Amino acid sequence: MRSPWGRRGERPPVPGRGASPEWESSGAGSIPDSAPDPDHLEGAGPPPIEPGLPRLAFVGAGRVGTALGCALRRAGWPVTAVASRDAARRERFLALVPGATAHAQPHAILDEADLLFLTVPDDEIVAVAAGIRLYSGQAIVHTSGVLPAVALAPAMAAGTEAGSFHPLVAFTDLDTALGALPGSRIAIEGDEGLLPLLEELAGALGARPVRVTAEGKVAHHVAAVLAAGGLVALLDVIAELGAAAGLRGEDQLGAYAGLAQQSLENARRLGTSLALTGPIARGDTGTVRCHLEALRQVAPDALPVYVALTERALLLAEARGELEQARSAELLALLASAR
Repeated sequence: MRSPWGRRGERPPVPGRGASPEWESSGAGSIPDSAPDPDHLEGAGPPPIEPGLPRLAFVGAGRVGTALGCALRRAGWPVTAVASRDAARRERFLALVPGATAHAQPHAILDEADLLFLTVPDDEIVAVAAGIRLYSGQAIVHTSGVLPAVALAPAMAAGTEAGSFHPLVAFTDLDTALGALPGSRIAIEGDEGLLPLLEELAGALGARPVRVTAEGKVAHHVAAVLAAGGLVALLDVIAELGAAAGLRGEDQLGAYAGLAQQSLENARRLGTSLALTGPIARGDTGTVRCHLEALRQVAPDALPVYVALTERALLLAEARGELEQARSAELLALLASAR
């Protein structure tokens, strides 16, 4: 069931405008000030807009807002407006999203939108929402991974809907983000009537929508952070150990990249328990003892990381039921002694 103002719905009339807060931190999600040539990106021009689609507008023109606005316009959706306090960001958005208008304050875009995307830093979402008052028939979403849709309550009025739309993509730069959106996952959550439209928008980006619960948003974000920054931190440990092994340059990490990719694919295909390999899966206490001794010598800062991950691997091995209880207890005691 679609929202009353959804994909084929009539746009409701909208009355006057609301108040405006201080919003959109200048430091978060920064992007280059210069506006690139839109033709530099794949595709020389956007496709025509299919009649009847809801109008999309963005509050915030940092990395996330600019990338999503650009991608959705290229997918044939009407991106009508952007609000940003930063003039350079507004100009860049307009260069990438033909046909949009730009404004300095959020309230100015309310007359031009059916669905508002709040793409401002997480800490500013509630304050920005408090300065927006939706009209009946409109909806609003934010792109925070950690906050539920209820954070948008200050903007709500009778007959409005709210949601969250969190792409599991690293928005490091525009070209990379646009290339990563197809095939990615987008976590959605919010009012039930809005979710089908958010799923449709995710599909338009070539992504797969996954529904999370409001109660599970923080756990979802922890998982996302571990999959991104947490994984990078682990790769840094691997590179440090590669250097200790005598590898140089890109081989310090590159030598192990193929193995990491195989492990990821195995975990996706088989599940984490069945994908586990190595000394813990074999119950090889002697190898683990050797590892601990070497880490104390060459990379003591990596020792707590190794111990924590190996204890988790031990739980996976126990879940498979292939590790003898006595060997499991011996490994656990060995790891505990290294803390």
